[in-house]
Amino acid sequence: MKQVYLDNAATTALRPEVIERMTDVLQNSYGNASSTHGFGRASKALLEQCRKNIASHFNISASEIVFTSGGTEADNLALRSAVRDLGVTEIITSKIEHHAVLHTAEQLKGEYNIKLNFVNLDDCGLVDYEHLETLLDNADKAIVSLMHVNNEVGNILDVVKVARLCKRNNVLFHSDMVQSVGHFKLDLKEITVDFMAASAHKFHGPKGVGFCYVRKESGLKPLIFGGEQERGYRAGTEAVHNIVGMDEALKMAYNNLDVEKAYVSGLKTYFIEQLESSIQNVSFNGGCKDVLNSTYTLVNVCLPIAPEKAPMLQFQLDLKGIACSKGSACQSGSSKQSHVLTAILDNENLKKPSVRFSFSIFNTKDELDYVINVLKEFVNS
Repeated sequence: MKQVYLDNAATTALRPEVIERMTDVLQNSYGNASSTHGFGRASKALLEQCRKNIASHFNISASEIVFTSGGTEADNLALRSAVRDLGVTEIITSKIEHHAVLHTAEQLKGEYNIKLNFVNLDDCGLVDYEHLETLLDNADKAIVSLMHVNNEVGNILDVVKVARLCKRNNVLFHSDMVQSVGHFKLDLKEITVDFMAASAHKFHGPKGVGFCYVRKESGLKPLIFGGEQERGYRAGTEAVHNIVGMDEALKMAYNNLDVEKAYVSGLKTYFIEQLESSIQNVSFNGGCKDVLNSTYTLVNVCLPIAPEKAPMLQFQLDLKGIACSKGSACQSGSSKQSHVLTAILDNENLKKPSVRFSFSIFNTKDELDYVINVLKEFVNS
């Protein structure tokens, strides 16, 4: 059976070069980076070189990078410390954020009785910047948390604009950039976020490692206590092999960005064209069809299928060897409707099955043709 992996927004395959470099570290650089002997110092040197390398991609200081287990931990670190330690009494976010932000915000509201406000969205799920300005004008000690690239529908936030609005109103700005790091050039001197989350497995790096960007002198305090690793921000022995793998994956992503972006963008454009020519009344959720103003890595497709037939779609795709997602990976095993689509679609379109297809450099047009044929056959059967 043919196997086609189109769930790259959930996780990506490791590049061979990343595996090679990680394997070398696992075999030869296994010292604890906190140890003072030669083995430990060698691991510490690797760790700090990776920190410098990663920081250089974003035009920031190495001291502003805190290694974490991934994006979820980074989001929690920024939001929880902002409320607990920085005096934040209000979180301004949107209803289509990743659950790492939404559930954390809801938990903080219950624990600290803070305000939780949601910025208005248009029919495509794009932020209403005028409403955001109104919220900021009336905010006290607040933090805005809005993701750069939406993981389900691919909308892109104008992070430069939001950062400027936040600075003008003396409000902190946190952005989950898990879907944009490694896929877009990000100059954090221009995008003046205070905190940013990233995860290696979204750009062909290993799972279980990411980082939080913490702007200098932010006053952020640790979430995990124990040792003095990560300058006290994040206790626990660092997984040097994972950090090295993330460094290698990020280096390759940015070194090859222009060529690989053009290739993956071509796949997305081709997929949209073939869907529209093969399936009558197919539609696209959010702004993902707008190739110039959405991420080039995914499309979220709403298929013209009767409600009684819809539950079988995901099963049939899996049966045909096609990996995709009905929402984010965190929701794919759930019977609940995507909270993102619930926020932006009307009841009629919510009854139809929506599927997220996300692409990478390892996909081909032949694979997309196979998927189109499977979808066409199912819709018309």
